[in-house]
Amino acid sequence: MLPVTLESARVRLDLPTRADTAAITEACQDPAVVRWTTIPVPYRAADAQRFVDALVGPGWASDREYTWAIRRQGSTWLEGVISYRTVHRDLGFWLAPEARGAGLLHEAVELVVGWAFEQGAPDVYWECYVGNTASAAVARRAGFAYTGTADALVANRDGSPAAAWTGLRRADGEPASDLPWPPESTAGAAGSLAP
Repeated sequence: MLPVTLESARVRLDLPTRADTAAITEACQDPAVVRWTTIPVPYRAADAQRFVDALVGPGWASDREYTWAIRRQGSTWLEGVISYRTVHRDLGFWLAPEARGAGLLHEAVELVVGWAFEQGAPDVYWECYVGNTASAAVARRAGFAYTGTADALVANRDGSPAAAWTGLRRADGEPASDLPWPPESTAGAAGSLAP
C-alpha cells in the first residue's frame, strides 16, 4: 500500500522520513520511551535512520506495518509515532515528553483506528507492558475494552517474555469485554507511550 496521510483539526499523520532523524533521536532519549519500548539503548541517529529505512518504508510496501509520524497541524516537527500492524491488527505508539498531555495521541489513535475500520478491520488490538499506566489511559480514553493480562506480542528488549495489559476496540462499537481495568492501570498516568 502507498502511504496514507490522516488528519484532524489538530493532528497530521504522515510518513516519518530521514528528515525526522533529530526528532526521533531526541524523543528516544526519554527514560519512559526507553522503559516501555524495545528501542536500542543507547539510541543514536543511526538507529532513527534504520527505523525509517528498514521499518517504515518496507512496512507500508509489504502491508505488514503502517507507521505514521504524529505532527501538530502546521508543523513539520515529529512529536511521536503511531503504527498499525496488520497480522494481529494491533496498535503501537509513543509520544515525546514535551507533547504529552495535549490530547495529540488521543486524536492520532482515533484517526488510525477509524482508518483501520474503514479498511475492513473488524477490531483493533492494543497492548502495553504491565505497569505502563500512560498507555492504558490512552487506550481507555479511546474506547478500548480491557481484555486481560497476557504474554505480550512484543517481547522484552532481551527477547524474554513480557506480561501485557491487553485491550480491544470493535468496529461495530460493541464492548469486547466486561472486565474492569486493573486498579493499578488507572493510577496517575501523565505520559503516553506504548511498545
